[in-house]
Amino acid sequence: MIAFKTEFLDETVEHYIHQRFVRLREEMTVGEAVRQLQQYDLSKQIMYLYVTDNEERLVGVVPVRRLLGGAADTRIGDVMIKKVVTVPSNATMEQAGAAMLKYKLLAVPVVDSQLRIIGVGTWNLFTEDSLTLSRKPQVDSVFQLLGLHISLSRQASAWIMFRERFPWLLWNIASGILCAIIAGRYEMLIQEIVLLAMFMTVVLALGESVSMQAMTITLQRLSAGPFRWSAAMSSLRRELSAAGFLSAGCAVIIAAAAMVWKGHWTQAAAIGASVGLSILTACILGVLIPSLIRAMRIDPKVAAGPIVLACADICTLLYYFSVMQMVAGTK
Repeated sequence: MIAFKTEFLDETVEHYIHQRFVRLREEMTVGEAVRQLQQYDLSKQIMYLYVTDNEERLVGVVPVRRLLGGAADTRIGDVMIKKVVTVPSNATMEQAGAAMLKYKLLAVPVVDSQLRIIGVGTWNLFTEDSLTLSRKPQVDSVFQLLGLHISLSRQASAWIMFRERFPWLLWNIASGILCAIIAGRYEMLIQEIVLLAMFMTVVLALGESVSMQAMTITLQRLSAGPFRWSAAMSSLRRELSAAGFLSAGCAVIIAAAAMVWKGHWTQAAAIGASVGLSILTACILGVLIPSLIRAMRIDPKVAAGPIVLACADICTLLYYFSVMQMVAGTK
């Protein structure tokens, strides 16, 4: 029984590997491999057949179906799959789990610097079946960091799915109410400048779209390995560079459309400026909020979306009305 700790994902995979796997030689025939396979206890869940060369280096993997369907005199090297997903012995458990999730594997071979297979890490290390119920909170945290809840990895009931999703949707409800309050605060401004009501929807949509794009890219990067703030800041710099061009392009187009429509260049410029500010802010939120949630060891795939959208909408409206109020010179 493995004792899970909160630092489990940061430990190296070599501490959890086992030797219950079949090792075949590249020059063996299918008949010889089948006879060797009959010597193993298949009840120990041997999942893959790994092929090595004369220097013990991993060179391929043989699916059981190919082995049983091949002619007895066929070389193993001719039926094996040469492209094998491996993890180095110094990889963390999080990296091993991410590799199995990405390629939908039940096990992954662990190799040393010379590509010699030293053991196998299996998916059951991450399942609650390998633990006592008293350790379930630790397992849940493992699955959250891997982007997968145990309760959702099976056929969860409607009530479980409701409990998982509804608390985060409260952010959308709260932001919607707060946005209505903000709009009410500027009711007189909206009545005075009709252009505000006309472009409110498109300005909100642009902020939400950019925040979702930045968040999606950030989530992909967060799933690639252990979380580090240095990597998050590097991602933020890259996204801000792209957001600068996006904000400029969108601001010019929206401002031009407003100018052509109503002919008020100052109001059009104010709308364009608010679009640029909201896009830049949405980009920052799309990177920092998932990173902060991940740093808190909460599943960012479940929580980040509602929070990012809520914050983006609030910031967008504040920019939208505040900039126009300054331009119009109203209170």
